[in-house]
Amino acid sequence: MAGRIVAVTGASGALGSVVARAAVERGWRVALIDHGREPPPGFTDSEDVLVVRGVDLTDAEQAMMAVQAVVSRFGGLDAVLNIAGGFRWEAIDGGSSDTWDRLYRLNVLTALHASRAAIPHLKASGSGRIVNVGANGAVKAAHGMGAYAASKAGVHRLTEALAEELKADGVTVNAVLPSIIDTPANRGDMPDADFGAWVRPEDLAAVILFLASEEARAVTGALVPVTGRV
Repeated sequence: MAGRIVAVTGASGALGSVVARAAVERGWRVALIDHGREPPPGFTDSEDVLVVRGVDLTDAEQAMMAVQAVVSRFGGLDAVLNIAGGFRWEAIDGGSSDTWDRLYRLNVLTALHASRAAIPHLKASGSGRIVNVGANGAVKAAHGMGAYAASKAGVHRLTEALAEELKADGVTVNAVLPSIIDTPANRGDMPDADFGAWVRPEDLAAVILFLASEEARAVTGALVPVTGRV
């Protein structure tokens, strides 16, 4: 398990930073890929950590360059954890088609581009893994969730298609489907909610890292609900 090489996209976010920290604690070598110009709090470049900043993963060429930076630094790549993404609540009536385009780009294209760039290296790994972040809310869309649910449903279908495409190469592709993640932003948006029913980022990270591990070799094409008590 020690020394596994993983790339975490959206590494500065509430979930991405927790996943990255948990991977480092396991002794894995971790590349933190993010759109931001500053590294996530508590992270700096070191022997086992690479911070790749200012990457727009909606651009296929930038995704390719980011993955190549990881491979150049660590000599390979075993797993891509596609955590980069976005959310917006917006009703369809009175809403904007730009929201649909933006969420598709943030949720589907980021995962597509990072995964495609990594595929040759994941095949060479012998135990390559792709883990995507879908959404339980994309199983049945609620009011105001149309654009978000549609984009995350695209992530689900991308996961299934890639799993079928890569299964003969020893690369597994799975997705976690969280409900509401317990983050400061979500608490601020829903101050009267029962936070204890939500999914702790640490608990979701544990599922993601299992799917990224060598032990998860028999699991592919799975959409794993991680819903807490919601």
